[in-house]
Amino acid sequence: MDKFFDFELTGELLSFGFVQTALLAAAILGLVAGVLGPLIVSRNMAFAVHGTSELSFTGGAAALLLGVNVGQGALAGAVVAALVLGLLSRRSSEHDSVIGAVLAFGLGVGVLLLWFYPGRASNKFGLLVGQIVSVDFASLALLGGCAIAVLLVLVVIYRPLLFASVDPEVARARGVPTGPLSLVFAVLVGVATALGVQTVGALLVLALMITPAAAACRVTANPLRATVLAVAFAEASAVGGILLSLAPGAPVSAFVTAISFCIYLVCWVLSLVRGRGGRRGVATNAVAAVPAVPR
Repeated sequence: MDKFFDFELTGELLSFGFVQTALLAAAILGLVAGVLGPLIVSRNMAFAVHGTSELSFTGGAAALLLGVNVGQGALAGAVVAALVLGLLSRRSSEHDSVIGAVLAFGLGVGVLLLWFYPGRASNKFGLLVGQIVSVDFASLALLGGCAIAVLLVLVVIYRPLLFASVDPEVARARGVPTGPLSLVFAVLVGVATALGVQTVGALLVLALMITPAAAACRVTANPLRATVLAVAFAEASAVGGILLSLAPGAPVSAFVTAISFCIYLVCWVLSLVRGRGGRRGVATNAVAAVPAVPR
């Protein structure tokens, strides 16, 4: 256990450039995940995020095999996955089945591509659970550029998207293009999901995209507060996970998921305490994460 809490070694490792780059990448990823998270929760898209992350793994595996930037491959795979899922699942009743079918096929292709890859096994493993040494300056530049693009697009579509998330039927009746908005948002989620592949891995990116937002929605029904809390929780999970992983040299994703789950448990207990105390109930469902229909 001493190896896990060797703060002297952690301090020494912080002087290395690749660690500082990884921390900056984690901070950017936490910001994007925290901003998108409450909307993902309100639209019940957790399974879609999981499916997109698995297909970003397929894109990353293809990039690894072709010898190109893994981040670019993961990004391409996630965007293609978001578009395919959005086009094939027009009706909500078939959404989960389409995701399951596409996810299974894409994951099988990714496993096959990794089998063809002749390089080190650590590179294959890093796609699944993250590897901070793989985050170089080129990856950081790609992550930063994509994060800015995602946030700018979200600023433009946020109000109608929020309206459509609260009540899609009323939104459609008032002329809100719910279909195109859903497709655009799916692409944004795909891009954000792909950004986390090199840091926390394709398998555990849910720890940043879903868990912090779900925790925030446990303790507040206000969308602004939920977003702020989700960003804070995601930053604590991403940055804290990297810091804790330095001394033991363990996979980052193990600590990221542990921190985010502990935060969720604390928020869950707080929601129970507030509910039993007779105060205003805390939102535990998707709709409560966003405000009433705008006028």
